[in-house]
Amino acid sequence: MTEPQTRRRKRRKPKKKRALKITMAIILVLILGVGAYAYSIWHSVEKTFTQTHEPLNRDVSEKRSEKVSFSKRDPLSILLLGVDQRSGDRGRSDSLILMTVNPKDQSMKMVSIPRDTRTEIVGKGTTDKINHAYAFGGVDMAVNTVEKFLDVPVDYYVQVNMESFKDIVDAVGGVTVNNDLNFDYDGYSFKKGNLKLDGKEALAYSRMRKQDPRGDFGRQMRQRQIIEGVIEEGASVQSLANYGTILDTIGTNVRTNLTFDDMKQIQSNYKDARHNVEQLQVDGKGEKINGIYYYAVPDSTRKALSSKLKQHLNITP
Repeated sequence: MTEPQTRRRKRRKPKKKRALKITMAIILVLILGVGAYAYSIWHSVEKTFTQTHEPLNRDVSEKRSEKVSFSKRDPLSILLLGVDQRSGDRGRSDSLILMTVNPKDQSMKMVSIPRDTRTEIVGKGTTDKINHAYAFGGVDMAVNTVEKFLDVPVDYYVQVNMESFKDIVDAVGGVTVNNDLNFDYDGYSFKKGNLKLDGKEALAYSRMRKQDPRGDFGRQMRQRQIIEGVIEEGASVQSLANYGTILDTIGTNVRTNLTFDDMKQIQSNYKDARHNVEQLQVDGKGEKINGIYYYAVPDSTRKALSSKLKQHLNITP
């Protein structure tokens, strides 16, 4: 562990959308790998996830003939939404990740959908930025819009208020990463080698892009390091003395249509898939229409990505 990171007296406000993958990793640890210790605190966990449960306005996706069976280990998909909620305002889903899980080949795929992606907003009758779907119609419209864009079912969703990011990272005791580049960012100095980062440090570490000769690819690598570090810490929940803090933070800041019973079955039948994660990229380019910036994804690219996800979900095109 290095010396404590040097801080500026005055810091810029972090961009919450940068933290989505890290925050979601913590939620997924609790869903996919919480293990025996969670069952020793059964009632606390059950109470928390009863509080987070909010069903969609449907039972099954129109893109499925029947509901996913956990006992049969059917592949499933989960839409992860990072929402910047404000008082009196629903907010927008500044980050969207579709995750598919195939327990039979023990793998997961994660697709990050750029917030400015131009697509049809299902139920609104307009073409707009994909993150506006949540602002217009909440999680139901966001789910339906992502389904239309990728042409795959969205079986479940997990919505996170991004205010919870730093608290959850700190609650798992921070993360350890192996840094391969010396750089200073957002008031912190990151040296090469193994670093133990708290929530604020992890956020800054995962945000830096311009100083890295690899550009966004370097930033994605650091984000993946944070995810892996969180999973490593979170998978050893028995070592945590403050699990109550984690549960309180989740209960306040997370909403999902997964029930507590669903999570128990996923933990039992799907947990090994978390060890093999592939991140897929939505390739496109920026363009302006009537002075507004959009991220345009070619139809051929979208269909190729859809085909790959369908194969992972064992859906016949």
